[in-house]
This record gives sequence, structure tokens and C-alpha cells, in this order.
Amino acid sequence: MAKSTKQLHALGQSVAMPDHPDEAILERVPNPQAGTNYVARFTVPEFTSVCPVTNQPDFAHLVIDYVPGAWLVESKSLKLYLLGFRNHGAFHEDCTVRIGKDLVKLLRPKWFRIGGYWYPRGGIPIDVFWQTGTVPKGTWVPDQGVASYRGRG
Repeated sequence: MAKSTKQLHALGQSVAMPDHPDEAILERVPNPQAGTNYVARFTVPEFTSVCPVTNQPDFAHLVIDYVPGAWLVESKSLKLYLLGFRNHGAFHEDCTVRIGKDLVKLLRPKWFRIGGYWYPRGGIPIDVFWQTGTVPKGTWVPDQGVASYRGRG
């Protein structure tokens, strides 16, 4: 589960991929620009989880944007946390919102949003969006840059 540590667990270490997101350790580091409003973005074009009903793989393109406060997410711990979903059975909505809530709990950002652009299941793509609050005034937030699903069109 998400937590912060004084000594980083994953960075610079050989760490096994967690079997479940609850086994992952999300870590944070101090933000050296805490007094400045800016957007940090993580793009995860090959996110995978498993359908809890069929046990078939699900694929998504995630875009995570946040305006940091005192903390930044340590990127290797984020990668390992996200890899923990690979064998985790959950619906698209649950995966997307859970990731957002875990990161907000850890980081306490000034603003946060996640876009989960899921590839079709049963012929229907499911896109999931979640955010906290409003963007701080004067902060530039670019479009997430992921087009709506068009199939072969």
C-alpha cells in the first residue's frame, strides 16, 4: 500500500515486481520547487490489469498529472506499484480511481488528475477520469493528448 519512507526502498536497488498493488511501496521525495506551481506528468502507455470476471488481460494508456506540494512521487516506486496491477483483478474504474486516490494520499498535491484510456472490452472502450479540486490559478496544464478510441478509423 502507499506510504512514504525516509530511506528509499526501490531507488538504486534490485527490487522484485510486486504480485499485487498492496505489496508495492509507493515512495515520495521532497519537492525542491515546492513554492512554484507546475505540472508533473507521468504517461503510462502500457498499463495492464486483469478483468475480475473473465481473468482476461485489460490494457490502458494512463496519464497522471499533478501540481506538487511538498512531495514528489519517486518514479521507480510508481513504476513498481503500477506493475503490481498486472495480475490484479479489478474493473477499469476501480483501477483508475484507486491509483489516483493512493497517489493523492501519499503526496497531498495542490491538484491531481488521472485519465485512464482503456482499450475495448466487449467492443466498448471505457475511459475513466478522476481529479481533485481545481488547477491553481496561472498554472499551465496541457491536454492529456490521448485521442478518443477510433478503432481502425
